[in-house]
Amino acid sequence: MRSTDVVIIGAGAAGLMCALTAAERGRRVLLLEHANKAGKKILMSGGGRCNFTNTYTDPANFSSQNPHFCKSALARYTPWDFIALVSQHGVPYHEKKLGQLFCDNKSKDILNMLLDECRQAGVDLHLNTSVQQIEKAEAGYRLSTDLGPVAAPSLVVATGGLSIPTLGATGFGYEIARQFGHDVLTTRAGLVPFTTTDQLKELCTELSGTSVACLVRCNDQSFRENLLFTHRGLSGPAILQISSFWHPGDAIEINLLPDHDALQWLHGQQSARPNSELKTVLGEVFTKKMATLLADSWFASKPMKQHTPAELRDIADKLGAWPVVPAGTEGYRTAEVTLGGVQTRDVSSKTMESLKSPGLYFIGEVLDVTGHLGGFNFQWAWASGHAAAQFV
Repeated sequence: MRSTDVVIIGAGAAGLMCALTAAERGRRVLLLEHANKAGKKILMSGGGRCNFTNTYTDPANFSSQNPHFCKSALARYTPWDFIALVSQHGVPYHEKKLGQLFCDNKSKDILNMLLDECRQAGVDLHLNTSVQQIEKAEAGYRLSTDLGPVAAPSLVVATGGLSIPTLGATGFGYEIARQFGHDVLTTRAGLVPFTTTDQLKELCTELSGTSVACLVRCNDQSFRENLLFTHRGLSGPAILQISSFWHPGDAIEINLLPDHDALQWLHGQQSARPNSELKTVLGEVFTKKMATLLADSWFASKPMKQHTPAELRDIADKLGAWPVVPAGTEGYRTAEVTLGGVQTRDVSSKTMESLKSPGLYFIGEVLDVTGHLGGFNFQWAWASGHAAAQFV
């Protein structure tokens, strides 16, 4: 029987942070990862440059059935704490926009930093190592693993959610939670592109690769970012953001002219350029191809002076509040996060410890805490992992 102080299942962002922090406190840490590499989602994040935090992190940037749960951990480990670690390791980074911090080089800079910290602190990391069974013991937990039997007073579940199964995502963390009496809220794909119906799919295919600034609304939420047309439907930051608040059958409303009052702008264009065709006018704010397609498929493109007030109102309504009912999402295959997860009601917001099974901890994405796009989910991983590490 191998014994240690802490076993952490999952060497992703939260697991690595928890491991290095606990080991720095002098704890003997065994970190188990069933995949062949640690931090696979770190490596692919941010287009390979890892959007590792957001300087504007606030509890309002997170969704949970219990919106207060994330406050304590986020207050105790802030973006500035992680930035200090990044700076200490000399990792070059930049702010892209809206507080989003990215590596100048590659995501592996962040992963290597975390792995270096784990090595220096003495974390015992094992890859390609699965856990077959977990039992409550008199003083903690007994695990059956590929390393053989393991015992520890503290067990940390940092297994993540169901998003991007090709990187090794499974529902194992939810199984552990249920085994020890925790409720698991319904899970679904979040921060994920939409697929579209046949009629809209044709437009999306024609415009595939075209990006446009917009304001997207759904269920009392709105995001101002770029939309990207794809062969499968709609993507881009604005769509990924709103997808976390969308439910099947809901309509989303897209304002393609977020910088203008659509009707006022059209009236102004009609006065200033009466002989210009609608598609030419739309070409001032969209790509030529998009302007032509919208003008030809949505409206009759003719000189601005020939459009009646009623027609201008119709054009303004479509451009300023384009209603779209997605057919669905691309699902966990491309989702950046998993919504739902372990119900936080039975987990301490201070320690991340189970209130049902002492010595059991949940951190990161496995919990019902989901951040907006833009580095917030990484900050939750760092903060929750750091919080648990103070008590394991």
